[in-house]
Amino acid sequence: MRHFPKLLSSQIGFDVAQTMLEGFNRHYRNFCAAAVRARECFEARDWRGLQQLARERIASYDECVRECVMALEDEYDAESIDDEVWEQIKLHYIGLLTTHRQPECAETFFNSVCCQILHRSYFNNDFIFVRPAISTEYIENDEPAARPTYRAYYPGKDGLAPTLARIVTNFQLETPFDDLDRDVDCVMRTMLDTFGVVDPKPNFQIHTLASLFFRNKSAYIVGRIINGDLLVPFVLPIRHTDDGKLALDTVLLRLDELLIMFSFSHSYFLVDMGVPSAYVAFLRTIMPRKAKGEIYTSLGLQKQGKNLFYRDLLHHLKHSSDQFIAAPGIRGMVMIVFTLPSFPYVFKVIKDSFPAPKETTREQVEAKYQLVKRHDRLGRLADTLEYSSVALPVARLAEALVRELETLAPSMIEYEGENLVIRHLYIERRMVPLNIWLQNGSDEDVEHGIREYGNAVKDLMRANIFPGDMLYKNFGVTRHGRVVFYDYDEIEYLTECNVRAVPAPRNEEDELSAEPWYGVGPRDIFPETYRTFLLGDPRVRRYFLEHHADFFDPALWQESKARLLAGEVPDCLPYDAAVRFRVRYPERFAQGDADGEANENDARAA
Repeated sequence: MRHFPKLLSSQIGFDVAQTMLEGFNRHYRNFCAAAVRARECFEARDWRGLQQLARERIASYDECVRECVMALEDEYDAESIDDEVWEQIKLHYIGLLTTHRQPECAETFFNSVCCQILHRSYFNNDFIFVRPAISTEYIENDEPAARPTYRAYYPGKDGLAPTLARIVTNFQLETPFDDLDRDVDCVMRTMLDTFGVVDPKPNFQIHTLASLFFRNKSAYIVGRIINGDLLVPFVLPIRHTDDGKLALDTVLLRLDELLIMFSFSHSYFLVDMGVPSAYVAFLRTIMPRKAKGEIYTSLGLQKQGKNLFYRDLLHHLKHSSDQFIAAPGIRGMVMIVFTLPSFPYVFKVIKDSFPAPKETTREQVEAKYQLVKRHDRLGRLADTLEYSSVALPVARLAEALVRELETLAPSMIEYEGENLVIRHLYIERRMVPLNIWLQNGSDEDVEHGIREYGNAVKDLMRANIFPGDMLYKNFGVTRHGRVVFYDYDEIEYLTECNVRAVPAPRNEEDELSAEPWYGVGPRDIFPETYRTFLLGDPRVRRYFLEHHADFFDPALWQESKARLLAGEVPDCLPYDAAVRFRVRYPERFAQGDADGEANENDARAA
């Protein structure tokens, strides 16, 4: 490390800190610009454009970090800066954040840049932000033209119907509504069905966040209703009708609906937020048990979500004493999977080599996980947090787990004092493996699990994902009862697969053969053959054929592929189709249907 004179080190520290903050500001401008562009795409029904925006925004953070690292290396020979200068850099950076509106995210960006420049064994807690240095309490966007975080409406003054209409029109969408009065009436009827006749208290009000939330083919108005001591969620999904107008699709008023909407199996929202911490604080009032890191991630600030998750993990390790153990279920051929029973997540390490018949590489597996990260997950693919150089106390690792890591993934671990450092790690929300759910469940559980499994695979098909290995062990059941896929090493785009029917046997010898009598290409799939390993259990077979008899018909898969090749973008409703206004109040929608593609979802739900 090169030593600098004190005055010079302070000036270099300030210059480096300013360069790093400029790098973050560039990233956040890109982040907000994507949300602004999302509104334009939504109004133009440019669904491909929305997908592209979401993918580019995910990649944008790492690109800005790389640009910042390159600038520092070129200008200051950053790797040779000594300890005193790094301390100066951090102090100057803190000073630059005192009036910043995204200080917590800027601190995370600082950490990302430091970790790129300095080796893990060198940087210490004095150089990075282990804890936040700047409070995010009561930050507001106080620029003259800036919107407040949320708007407040008082139905007692003008009446509920005019207030609801004003909530919608205040977002000033250019596309006209098909029949806003009808939609407002449906909102009021649903509120009456949910709460009964409301006795308005003096503080009766509705708050809505000032920016729309965009994802898939919907825009969401997100807010809360306050009446006396009652505080409940209030979400209005907005969708396009077939004739190009807008309609309120439903109103969500229950916590469990919000938790699914913001769950780890859905893609990130695009939201224009001047003060993200204020949005997170607002959302936690309607989802109080949801971790802050998970909310940041849902809002598209996944690096901040990762940072907060890691702090939560360290805090939990300090206040618990149980050991990491192998996760329950059938061992995988590609991953070592372990868990901490008191912590609701699983940890996954790629093995150094894979036994036959697996034919893949570490790089290919990592590429599959990146594919899922940037893909529209439609509520059926588990999001993952990816980490490098994670240090876990050896004393907290079960001996059998340590032996498994040493035997199957020695290149991924190293010992550092009392810690075991894992060089590359994926972390996912823990679920009940579907095979265990089916083995231990009642008839009602089995029926639910199989119905959800079939729906999950069909949703993945619509999202252009072929799971590859469709054994039940590769799917999990969430706490909300949804089946989600989480094993990605064999996934392919459905459009790149060749869906085939099994050729008829040519003779008796073919018919009795244990091996295929026909040629099989590397991306050939034969849906008829899935019966063999999916329908062994009599209960499973009964419910599978009752709910998804078409699953084994190649025509189903070929039709999905054809629709994707024709340019169709999959539709996703993060709520039950039965709560849609057009389903709940069909007499109000006698003329025309909203979004024809979603009709199939409604029929399937029914």
